[in-house]
Amino acid sequence: MFHRLISRRGVLRLGAAAAGGAAAAGLLSACGSGGGGSGSNSNLVFLSDQLSTTEETAAMRGKVLSGFKGGSVTFTAFSDTTQFIDQVVAHSKAGSGALDLIGGLQGDFVALDAQIPLRDMSDVINELKDRNFPQAYLDLAKIKGAYRFVPWITASYLMVANKKALTHLPSGADVNTLTYDQLLAWAQKMKQAQGQPLFGLPASPKGLIKRFFQGYAYPSFTGGLNTQFKSAAAVSMWQYFKQLWAVTNPQSPTYAFMQEPLLSGEVWVAWDHAVRLSDALKNQPDNFVVFPAPSGPKGLGYEPVLGGLAIPSSSKNVAKAKSLISYLTEQQVQSTMITEESWFPPVGDSALPKNLAPGVSAEAKAIVATTGATGAIASQLPIGLGAQSSAYDKVFVDTFTAIALNNAPIQSSLASEGATLQSVLQTAKAACWKPDPASTGVCQVG
Repeated sequence: MFHRLISRRGVLRLGAAAAGGAAAAGLLSACGSGGGGSGSNSNLVFLSDQLSTTEETAAMRGKVLSGFKGGSVTFTAFSDTTQFIDQVVAHSKAGSGALDLIGGLQGDFVALDAQIPLRDMSDVINELKDRNFPQAYLDLAKIKGAYRFVPWITASYLMVANKKALTHLPSGADVNTLTYDQLLAWAQKMKQAQGQPLFGLPASPKGLIKRFFQGYAYPSFTGGLNTQFKSAAAVSMWQYFKQLWAVTNPQSPTYAFMQEPLLSGEVWVAWDHAVRLSDALKNQPDNFVVFPAPSGPKGLGYEPVLGGLAIPSSSKNVAKAKSLISYLTEQQVQSTMITEESWFPPVGDSALPKNLAPGVSAEAKAIVATTGATGAIASQLPIGLGAQSSAYDKVFVDTFTAIALNNAPIQSSLASEGATLQSVLQTAKAACWKPDPASTGVCQVG
């Protein structure tokens, strides 16, 4: 599931008008089944690039949307973001009013905003103040000074520890407010006491070690990402990481999902995406604790995967679309989303659904604690890279490989990979994204 979550980004640039017309025809065809005209008062058309597998779409239609009392809803999900953006852009250019609600990731809305006007959703967010959306998510929902979507679903990366590891916590350390220095001391104490390294990271080719650097280590140590890639603070971060890697389980380069080594006992403390930790927490909820990632000199860097809901400016059913957004953000519906779709609600602790399974509840609370932490630095998933997305991620994997695995000099490695990073950004013509300051042109590597 998570592969889909992290890969849905990029900017589609429509060319000829004929292509736009064909895409619009595809939208009308895709959304035309389900009763009622696409612009009628009897049916709402809801398009998304999330929840696109057969099982997810069936659950969305049969379990989530079936309780909506405001009319019938035609839900269509695309597995490819390019196709999704293609349809939304073409619909907007056609002016047909065939689409009432769109659901996508934060980066999707950034990509759409670069091509078509998006409706200001400030009125809807104001009407839903009781949903308790954290400020970090509201900040991400704001594009070019206006709210372009309403927070809907989220996921993130967390820390999990076997309770046996807690006896080795450094004096004065609290897992809920852990620092990177304390994590290092913890990993060192576990290795010394148990005779083997028990900290683990998902560093295999299918693991998400790239996100650890992009959304966690770099922001926490430098306050930025691309603009700080080869800075003095980045050098300090990599010096720290080499110490941490020295007490990391040497099997980490084979780990894709950390739930497996946690369940086997090969690893006692791990960082990974919530979805890739869930089996351990569901199968053995009493054996593990879940908590936010550590904080560094600049704060607690983290990378939320945020999905949102928006009403196209051409919708003819605005009032009913607002009603559907209200319904989809209700606590009971969010509980169904967790159970059926493994997505968490973007809410504060007081608004979390009740009676969640213990492991799921622990993850949900840890995500809330992360977003509400003092000094939290929310980083966006890479935006505007298009076909350069894989090349961008490879820079961080190659830097990790050179410095941590091959013991290459830090500064020269950062200089070399920094040049590659700049070339990737230049080719994509990508502007900076959070936590870096907004740029007027191509993001400059610093």
